[in-house]
Amino acid sequence: MKQQNSDDIKRFMEKVKAMEKGEKLDLSSDEDLSIAIMNLISMEEHFFFTYSKTKDEKYLDLLNEVREMRKSALKRIIKDYEGEVWCISKHLLAASMRFMEVGTKSLTKGDKNGASDFFQKSYQLYSLFWGLNLGLVQTKDVKQSETKDIDFINEEKKPQLKEKVSLLARLGQVVQKAIDCCKE
Repeated sequence: MKQQNSDDIKRFMEKVKAMEKGEKLDLSSDEDLSIAIMNLISMEEHFFFTYSKTKDEKYLDLLNEVREMRKSALKRIIKDYEGEVWCISKHLLAASMRFMEVGTKSLTKGDKNGASDFFQKSYQLYSLFWGLNLGLVQTKDVKQSETKDIDFINEEKKPQLKEKVSLLARLGQVVQKAIDCCKE
C-alpha cells in the first residue's frame, strides 16, 4: 500500500512538473464552460427560491430545464469520475462562484482585504475543481491536517517543496501556469 501511495505521488509530481515546464493546456473553452456551469447552478438556486416564495410551478419547470442543461455541460468537462467526484465537482464550482460573488460585494463596499480573502478562497476551490478533473489530484490522495491545510496522505514520501504550501495553494499555482485562457 505504501508503494501505491508513493507511485501516486510520483505521478502527481510528474504531471505538475510537466505543466510547470510550459506544457500548456488549451482549456479556454472548458474554462468558459466551467464559468457557464457556475452561472447555471446559480440560476437553479434562484429558480428554487423564487418558486419557494411564489409557489408558481413554472419556476420548477425552469429549474428542471436549467438543471438538465447544467448536467449536460458538466459531462463535457468531467469525463471520468468515481464515487462522489461528480457532486464534489459541482459543489466546488458552486462554492467558488458564491465566494466570488461575496468578494465582489465586499469590494463594492470598499473592503479590499475581505474581497481579497474571498477571491483567494474562490480561486482555491476553482483550482481544486481543475485538479480533480485534470487528474492532478484524486480524493484518496489528500487528507485534512491539524493546520487545516491539505497535505499528502503519506507525509514521509511527500515531495519537498521550496516553501510549505497547502495542496490547494499548489494546485492554484499549477492551474495558473497550465491553463492559457488567452488561446483561441
